[in-house]
Amino acid sequence: MKIVLGEIGPWWFRTICLAIGGGALLTISGLSGNRLRVPAGDVWPLLLCGVFNMVGWHLCSAYGLTLVPAGRASIIAFTMPVWAALFAIPVLSERISLPVFLGLGLGMAGLGVLIGHDMAVLESAPIGSLIMLGAAVSWGIGTVLFKRFDWRTPVASIIGWQLLLASIPVGIGAVILETPPDLGALSAPAIIAFLYVLAFPMVFCQWAYFKIVQMFPAVYAAIGVMAVPVIGVYSSLLVLGEPV
Repeated sequence: MKIVLGEIGPWWFRTICLAIGGGALLTISGLSGNRLRVPAGDVWPLLLCGVFNMVGWHLCSAYGLTLVPAGRASIIAFTMPVWAALFAIPVLSERISLPVFLGLGLGMAGLGVLIGHDMAVLESAPIGSLIMLGAAVSWGIGTVLFKRFDWRTPVASIIGWQLLLASIPVGIGAVILETPPDLGALSAPAIIAFLYVLAFPMVFCQWAYFKIVQMFPAVYAAIGVMAVPVIGVYSSLLVLGEPV
């Protein structure tokens, strides 16, 4: 994402990601024999979850990445399990057991170790840090809401529609706020990075994450993503040359 955002504005970047990701997931879901039509009872939950899971998360994370280093941004974004745990208590009536509490505590301590040396960097870019924190909160709320509803639509179809519908308001924002990008002028690294983002984070990972949310308690699913900041920090070293 950091590589692509160096050449495309965040609004247009997210519009393209949401539209192609949603279309691809719906196509895969349809070819797999799943129902694409959303029952009336799933429409309102789909729209509500889409606001937090797709519009809030994708816009805030894209903007945040333009303001803070990628490795540090991933650490802030993946405080999400804490927010998911907090919202799961009143919304899902999930109990935070001692092992879960300890797991969250250890995870947050690990994030603190990773980010501690770079607090000065974050203090110099407080807006970017707050925006990334907003992305984490939005994703945490969306995770809990997704778990809250009893879906009658297959996960691939639900997420595909959420992505596709979210591309509409984000696309309107892109038209108003940014100049359309010249995709033909993208560098080779940006093209490769863009294809990776579309194939994995936008299609496979979106489906896989919410499939796991359906299968396990929301807090457990959220804790599972805490490996991401570790990968983010060290891949930012290898790919972007950011210091660790």
